[in-house]
Amino acid sequence: MSIPVQLARFLGSGMTSQRARDRLVSRLRQLGIQNPAVLDVLRFTPRHVFVDEALSSYAYDNTALPIGYGQTISQPYIVARMTEILLSGGPLQRVLEVGTGCGYQTAVLAQLVGQIDSVERIAPLLAAAQARIQGLGLNNVRFHHSDGSWGWPAQAPYQGILVAAAPEEVPSVLLEQLDLNASLIIPVGPQEGVQVLQQITRTRSGYRRCDLEPVSFVPMRAGMTP
Repeated sequence: MSIPVQLARFLGSGMTSQRARDRLVSRLRQLGIQNPAVLDVLRFTPRHVFVDEALSSYAYDNTALPIGYGQTISQPYIVARMTEILLSGGPLQRVLEVGTGCGYQTAVLAQLVGQIDSVERIAPLLAAAQARIQGLGLNNVRFHHSDGSWGWPAQAPYQGILVAAAPEEVPSVLLEQLDLNASLIIPVGPQEGVQVLQQITRTRSGYRRCDLEPVSFVPMRAGMTP
């Protein structure tokens, strides 16, 4: 896969070079990520753009990093894993992302699905993410400042929902926004304790839940921050 034209100017150098991204993708393969489209997107998406310049040398390490406001950018493995699970049933046209954060997961999803609706409760994070996404030339994302646990009911139903913060219990309103046979990918559990990544699929008779692996996410908080 050649470098997408709109991303070529973000190649970087040294610790933010394409070579650093290639090493990251090799590591993700070793950790079990198999979807070639997901790996290609991770290979060319400039993660260093989504973190503070002081942390850019760590951008292609497989680790979470702080982005301010008590939030983090997820480690690349988790971004790849959740995206791979979301796409496991085939291509998707409309996906809801709960927790825009710095916009890195948003950028990855935007290159793999038709339309992304992204919800964030912290207004400054949302504004910065929107600027980054637009700067990358990705024009299939709609942003919404809202409590993430509400989802975006006016735009539902969705063919998939990906959540980047952990509630102690799955919000029922998010389940209601799933289309038939669509999946919700969500970390569930207490802030201090075991969290589990779950895939919850809407069926004609209800919901089918599958526990995937232990994870560690920031908690899902209620309300909005101006």
